[in-house]
This record gives sequence, structure tokens and C-alpha cells, in this order.
Amino acid sequence: MAISARDVIPLSQARANLSDLADQVKAGAEKIITKNGESYVALIDAERLDYYHRLERERIHLLLLDEASKGLADVAAGRTKDAETAIAALKRRRANKSAG
Repeated sequence: MAISARDVIPLSQARANLSDLADQVKAGAEKIITKNGESYVALIDAERLDYYHRLERERIHLLLLDEASKGLADVAAGRTKDAETAIAALKRRRANKSAG
């Protein structure tokens, strides 16, 4: 859903019209509340917020599955290191970044 100019509301106006804004949001609108002329918070329907959170969790799961798949492909291709060598390399890299 696109945000229009009428969906951007100063905080002072939002305080005065919160009930009306809540009804508009429940009907499907999303509101951006500004403070000192800059975006401050968004007012969205609670069910839509839950939906956004579910989408984010699904995205994270897909990323984890992709990383696991890449890891399995590395193992199948023989691109592995023992844990001690890998940890030592990470520590060296971290120490070099700190020193540089």
C-alpha cells in the first residue's frame, strides 16, 4: 500500500485524533507520525504487524536454509577445515583488524 501525503501526520495532530486515526488504520490505512518534521513512528493494524513479523521469520528461515545448503555443498565438495584451524584463522583476522 502506498503512503500518501494525508497519511503523514504530525504527532500533535495524532494525539488529538488518535481514535479517528485508529479507525482509519483498522480499515486498512497506514499512518506515519512525524515529530519535528521527521518520521517518528508508524501506526498500523495489529494483524498486519503480526503478518509482517511472520514474513520476517520466514525470510530468516529461508536464509538459514540457504546457508545450510551452501554448507552441505562445501562438505560434499571437500571444502572443509578442522575447527581448531578455522578458529585460529578467525582470531588472527580479528587481531589484525584491531591492530590496523
